[in-house]
Amino acid sequence: MGRAEFARAVQLGLVRAGPRVGGAARFTRAELDRVKAAEGFPDALRARVETVAGADAGARLLGIGPSRFTRLARCGHLTPVGYRVNRYRVVVWLYLGAELREFAAERPGVLRGAASEADRELIGARADLRPVRWRDRHVGLLLRRTSDPWERAAVLASILPEEQVRSAVPDPAERIVLAALAPPPPYGHPQVPAAAAVARRLLRAQPPDEIERYRVGLDLALVSARGQSNVTGDRGPT
Repeated sequence: MGRAEFARAVQLGLVRAGPRVGGAARFTRAELDRVKAAEGFPDALRARVETVAGADAGARLLGIGPSRFTRLARCGHLTPVGYRVNRYRVVVWLYLGAELREFAAERPGVLRGAASEADRELIGARADLRPVRWRDRHVGLLLRRTSDPWERAAVLASILPEEQVRSAVPDPAERIVLAALAPPPPYGHPQVPAAAAVARRLLRAQPPDEIERYRVGLDLALVSARGQSNVTGDRGPT
């Protein structure tokens, strides 16, 4: 498998990473052997992590026009699995090919005919649910990787605007812990400063209802994390 394919498999939880050492993920021999022993490896795994980039490629896979694909994605029917920023500093969303094929098989009617009333309202409001849906997926995948209360709190803090984190976590020592445990940017996050500045905006919740949802999640996660520290002292201020 190529590096990008392996990284996507890790992101999706198809390959389980071990504890980080020096910020880099490590993988046990047992886990790598398990992945290699799976039926159909590596082709079956490649099929699960195959991605298409942008509306043109996604539309070709679904057999529809790019404008319809964009409308379906903006209205929340299709959830991106990743992103990249092109040389024009435009976000190009990535989609799992397997999910697009499943969507086409399960909801063929959506690929033809007029938009639903709900979609028309979203289009009229110039809504774009792609960033919100991607963040939901990204956070969910990160939370599934760990049961540690402080790490879970760090995931939720990382998606919130800084002022929300300061309000939820007034103790500077706790904020240091959360910053140290914050997940790295996803694979493919650009390194070029101008492109990275565009991509960073995708990593923070923006609509008020989204911010409130993650803020509530952070508050609950902190209760659990602080309770662990009070009992065990294993991680975080007490």
